[in-house]
Amino acid sequence: MKTQLDRGLFLAIVFLMGLGLVQIYSSSYIFAIESFNDGLFFVKKQALFIFVGVAIVLACAYLSWRLLEKAALLLWAIGAVGVALTLVPHIGSRAGGAARWIPITSGFHFQPSELLKYLTPVVAAYLLTTKEFVEPRLRAVLAWGLAVAPAILLLRQPDFGSFAIVTFVLFCILFSRGLPLRYVVGGVATMTVAFYLLIVHYSYRMARVLAFLDPWADPEHKGFQVIQSMLGFHAGGITGVGLGQGQSKLFFLPEAHTDFTLSVLGEELGFVGIFVVMMIFGYLVLRGFQITAQSRDERQKIISLGITMTFAVTVLVNAGVAMGLLPTKGLGMPFLSYGGSQLLATALGLGILLNIDRETRSGTARSYKKI
Repeated sequence: MKTQLDRGLFLAIVFLMGLGLVQIYSSSYIFAIESFNDGLFFVKKQALFIFVGVAIVLACAYLSWRLLEKAALLLWAIGAVGVALTLVPHIGSRAGGAARWIPITSGFHFQPSELLKYLTPVVAAYLLTTKEFVEPRLRAVLAWGLAVAPAILLLRQPDFGSFAIVTFVLFCILFSRGLPLRYVVGGVATMTVAFYLLIVHYSYRMARVLAFLDPWADPEHKGFQVIQSMLGFHAGGITGVGLGQGQSKLFFLPEAHTDFTLSVLGEELGFVGIFVVMMIFGYLVLRGFQITAQSRDERQKIISLGITMTFAVTVLVNAGVAMGLLPTKGLGMPFLSYGGSQLLATALGLGILLNIDRETRSGTARSYKKI
């Protein structure tokens, strides 16, 4: 008899997808009418993505682990090649000054960096637990090098946010595997200096940091987004102005249905709505850490930790940006923001978590030599 799916985790995923569809309808309707003469333009596309996303979650949850692992490694390779292809003229699609997408159809542009974010832990886990790499230090170097090499291409797009998440999560994985303290200190120092240089040497990144520190210094340009976002939260108060009744989405708040959808939700559902949504996100993260702790398979431990950290950091960064707690960054909120690539990649990652949970509870998990 097959072990049952974790219904609580699955229902939380489906609930957030459904809430995201409602949120996209609310935040994009006016913009879609003005831009495409169809108020449901984004809703219909997102509904299709959700349908495929649910199928991906269920497929990942019920596939044999051996097959799922091989598929994940292949998809990571596709994501790495895809990131490189975005930099090739006439293949990569540019928007907002960045080349992050590959046109697949007229209605769907694939963002390969999303696959990299969620599947880098799979590659790291494979290298760290494969017995052929006898020397633990060699395993760590290979895991770091192979996983970070494609991520460096993200800086060429540029996609600093995805690069930061991939390197941070990989560092956390190595730390959890007992990385010596001298490497931890050296890694933190190196990452701090690298991030500092990557910010101060690029004027647009520095402008975002300055706008974060004092958005009112340039309220009509660099500080406009974050000011409008905070005004949306302020207008929502405790209980919100009502679903669909928000004003910030009426061309006051740029990217209302993507990067700043949480601001629209805060205005319409208030503090109560934000609290409930963040609690559901917190539940998903907590279950991810529980699955990591309960797993008896070393490879699955690494993968579940990496996927959980990727999901958690993405949520925190988007929420921090929307609330003016972090500099502006083009990262969508999982499930709530419009976008097929992020939704499908997140569904893939959480589907893998469901599979690991089933394997752990069924007692069929394999055993790898601990590094």
